[in-house]
Amino acid sequence: MCDDDMKNRGALTTEQPNSRSSALDELSIFDAFDVINAEDAIVAHAVAMAKEDVCRAIDLVVSAFRAGGRLIYVGAGTSGRLGVLDATECPPTFLSDPSQVQGVIAGGATALTRSVEGAEDREHDGASAIDERAVGPHDVVFGIATGGTTPFVHGALRRARDRGAATVFLACVPKGECPDEADVSIRVVTGPEVVTGSTRMKAGTATKMVLNMVTTIAMARTGKVFGNLMVDVNTAANAKLVDRGVRIVQAVTGLTREAAASLLDRAGGHVKTGLVMHAQGVDRATAEKLLREVDCRLGAIIGVDAATTRCS
Repeated sequence: MCDDDMKNRGALTTEQPNSRSSALDELSIFDAFDVINAEDAIVAHAVAMAKEDVCRAIDLVVSAFRAGGRLIYVGAGTSGRLGVLDATECPPTFLSDPSQVQGVIAGGATALTRSVEGAEDREHDGASAIDERAVGPHDVVFGIATGGTTPFVHGALRRARDRGAATVFLACVPKGECPDEADVSIRVVTGPEVVTGSTRMKAGTATKMVLNMVTTIAMARTGKVFGNLMVDVNTAANAKLVDRGVRIVQAVTGLTREAAASLLDRAGGHVKTGLVMHAQGVDRATAEKLLREVDCRLGAIIGVDAATTRCS
């Protein structure tokens, strides 16, 4: 982590006052809205400037997934919560194993809903979290510390490197302000916050954008998306996702809603299996076998054009 960590925090970009919001408490609601909205507009550009490093991180995650490895986010406070959020949303979206993408937050589950004071300062707890998960060479440990300094995160990354895992670090300050030793260092420099030091704002928005991009592209590259369709949606989760599954089957096959629902039911609720059954005229067991043979890449069986022909 940074030398003289606490002493230097005031020099970090994320801790600097923002002159554009200096009178925030005196502004009308409409004017305050405009100030915050203008600051938020900075975020997407800041993410775009980090494109090369974000893509390098995605490459590491894709390689890990293909090798049977895991993506493990590590953070504290807002950063930790966003990592847990992204990890939690992968299984219903991509039907991924819950262990494939994990979120570790300093202070444990309690810290998801309320602050656990001091948890982020314990470097050894970050290292212990990596040991507890038996992190190894096939895994990627992705540390998130918007201000760049969090000891819990740096402790986790150091231990992950010792155990042979690939490492990624995401911060919202320039590397010169707080260096790291990760294999890939992502720096999304969003500038001073509207409320000084409140990194749940622009830095938090940037973090969510990057994490969503990492898992979405990695899942797409490993066969969890067909075209832009959620073909591995977990239809067992709720009625909304059942409806989405039926609509996806309709979009690709051109079947009526009733026929698409029947096909999905015969496929055990698995959209991808149902699409193979329809395209190849086979039963569920045969469709599942065909998918296993091509690492579950639907396009290898029914053709990549099928995703756009009926959906355009």
